Amino acid sequence: MTPALLTDAPARRPAAARRQAFHLRPDENPLRKSPVDFWRSPAVIAPNNFIYKSLSNWAFNIAVGCSHACRFCYVPSTATNKLAPMLAEYGVEDPDAEWGDYLLIRPWDEAKFLASLRAAENTPRSQLKPDGNRAVIYCSTTDAYQVIHHPDPARQRELAEHARKLVRRSLELIRDRSTLNVRILTRSPLARADFDLFRSFGKRLVFGMSLPTLRNDLARVYEPKAPAPSQRLAALRAAKEAGLHVYVAMAPTYPECDEADLRATLKAVAELKPLTIFHEPINIRAENVARIETHAKMLGIRLKTEVFTTRESWQDYAVNALRTVERVADEIGVADALHLWPDKSLGSGCSIARLAGGCNRQSNQYRQWLRHWWRRVSEWPRESAHAP
Repeated sequence: MTPALLTDAPARRPAAARRQAFHLRPDENPLRKSPVDFWRSPAVIAPNNFIYKSLSNWAFNIAVGCSHACRFCYVPSTATNKLAPMLAEYGVEDPDAEWGDYLLIRPWDEAKFLASLRAAENTPRSQLKPDGNRAVIYCSTTDAYQVIHHPDPARQRELAEHARKLVRRSLELIRDRSTLNVRILTRSPLARADFDLFRSFGKRLVFGMSLPTLRNDLARVYEPKAPAPSQRLAALRAAKEAGLHVYVAMAPTYPECDEADLRATLKAVAELKPLTIFHEPINIRAENVARIETHAKMLGIRLKTEVFTTRESWQDYAVNALRTVERVADEIGVADALHLWPDKSLGSGCSIARLAGGCNRQSNQYRQWLRHWWRRVSEWPRESAHAP
């Protein structure tokens, strides 16, 4: 693939041509654009803000929005709501409520991408969080391999082709012009198309999928437009067979994921012998609980949303889920690969006193348990490339 293929992308056309392409119908507001189209700012490598995740130091996000429409997603409250004025130009009135309906692919500007790549490459190790493994994650606020839906087949094809070129060209440049590592995290089996490219990174790339449960029916409630868990597990097995370094994110698991469900998922994951098994129970983020309840009612399904009633009830649920996965992982024999993600709110003073039962000794043990997971650095294949 050559840079010319990307610099000729639709988003680089003259402004008048872009305005015409964005129009929905002649009778509509000429400033109103489609919620599935091209965004205004190019895709670049940027520092991320992960806390206690040990995923990466930087992120490369190909779009604003995501077509998976995961009801639990925190991104609208932490990222896209800040873009509300600009999203309004695309007809998005409520970035949180409409999450999953808008997808705005970032244009490609190779010069700007290379500038961001050099900035990351030249960042002294002393300025990086050690748990980031000097890696760039694809992606942190969207999915690099999602399906793009557009009412105009030609426009849909145009956007999909651009997104694919965006991912592949950026990966090629990271591979050939830097020593950075790459972490792929997706929910989509479409990533299989790039297994050849992933392999070319050797130990500099790890491939993972989010797999909170094996239950397709449960995933349809919480992740209505994402590929089914059975498809994701098959893609993980294919990645392993293709010689990739794989990991799994059991995140976020749901209140309906009881011990039997968690055990079944862990057993299936253990067969892959993954580098790391991340786990996090579903969290309360702004309006995501309301989104979950609304979608469940629409499907006529009753969920265990009572765990979200109060901060205390959620904390009890979260700690129990984390402890259960920890115990089951030990029983199955994958404790060494396990990496729990306890939320930082579980470490507040009042939370520690309540969750530890008020006993000083138990409080100290609980603090040590949290610190253990918060300080954990996730595995990376040995001899991965690092800058001197």
